[in-house]
Amino acid sequence: MEQLILVRFGEIHLKGLNRPYFEHRLVREMKRRLYDEPQAAVEKGDGRYYIRGVQNLDAVMERIRKVFGVHSLSPAIAVEKDISAIRDQAVEMMRDKRPTTFKVKARRADKRFPMTSPEICEEVGGYILENLPGWKVDVHHPEVTLEVEVREQAFLHCETLPAAGGMPVGTNGRAFLLLSGGIDSPVAGYMVAKRGVAIEAVHFFSYPYTGEPAKEKVLTLAKLLSEYAGPVRVHVVPFTKIQQEIYQKCPEGELTVIMRRFMMRIAQGLAQRGKGGALVTGESIGQVASQTMEALAATDAVVDMPVFRPVIGMDKQEIMEIAMKIGTYETSILPYEDCCTVFTPRHPVTRPKLERIEASEKVLDIGALVQEAIDGTEEVTFNAAGRGLDE
Repeated sequence: MEQLILVRFGEIHLKGLNRPYFEHRLVREMKRRLYDEPQAAVEKGDGRYYIRGVQNLDAVMERIRKVFGVHSLSPAIAVEKDISAIRDQAVEMMRDKRPTTFKVKARRADKRFPMTSPEICEEVGGYILENLPGWKVDVHHPEVTLEVEVREQAFLHCETLPAAGGMPVGTNGRAFLLLSGGIDSPVAGYMVAKRGVAIEAVHFFSYPYTGEPAKEKVLTLAKLLSEYAGPVRVHVVPFTKIQQEIYQKCPEGELTVIMRRFMMRIAQGLAQRGKGGALVTGESIGQVASQTMEALAATDAVVDMPVFRPVIGMDKQEIMEIAMKIGTYETSILPYEDCCTVFTPRHPVTRPKLERIEASEKVLDIGALVQEAIDGTEEVTFNAAGRGLDE
């Protein structure tokens, strides 16, 4: 008898000749979550992965649930492929539970096993009824479902936990996320990472207008994202000088759009340096003045790489629900201002004309300002456990 974690994967099943590559990335991400389990090992089985040698089962399962590419997982007991051993273990597992209704589900992946799946269910269920008074069979609405999977060994479990799903991080390139301290951008990063995209974050810091608490808030969000997305490097960009230049020299109503255009230029520069193939933002169409169709077109005009906006069609409530699910909401609502709110104009233009914005920017030394900001950028990296690697 051995206790282990049985891990099921999802979309990887659909991959053809490239499947080993996706499986390798999945295993790598699961191993990252075993940082404090020196005896633990990930083993590939027939359509499953097994994590053996775990000491703190609940903590490890919670981490593995957040690995993109994992569909579901179960705490399981492995025994030899013998019906007597299976029956005895089933009784031991049910003995610790309050007598109630149950059913047995069996899956005979190893067709060499002499009993069919229905025969296993009948044999194990009957043995439970014989040895545990008070239990009753209910095949339609049981309170407890005991599952038996006959594979390399026989695996028994009574619980299946849903996991993050999606694709293993890093299997679909790298993107740079414009990460503010708000609700939307962490959700956007989560959604892109779920599709297998490794993410790095870009945060614009306007000291002294925004203080250390605001910066720490963003770094905390990056830590939380790393629990799903694996290592997340945060590029902290000094943005005060650019905002001051815009504020002093450009029309007030255009401040936000021009500021966003600088952010996109800087993020693209960092992405090109870091081998990123796209930018990611948390913009939702029409949510604020800088997120109208015209404003988004004006900001996109300064970059020539794809810009992903995963929450573009969501309303605020939908975004908040995802933020709550992934654990970023409570941090996002902490009352620390970011650089976007400090210099917000009283009457921002909502439908900016690109020609007019470009004309307003001519008084700025765009190239020098962008390069100075990139050169002054600091980096902090968090691993899958949310611990700083180079703080």
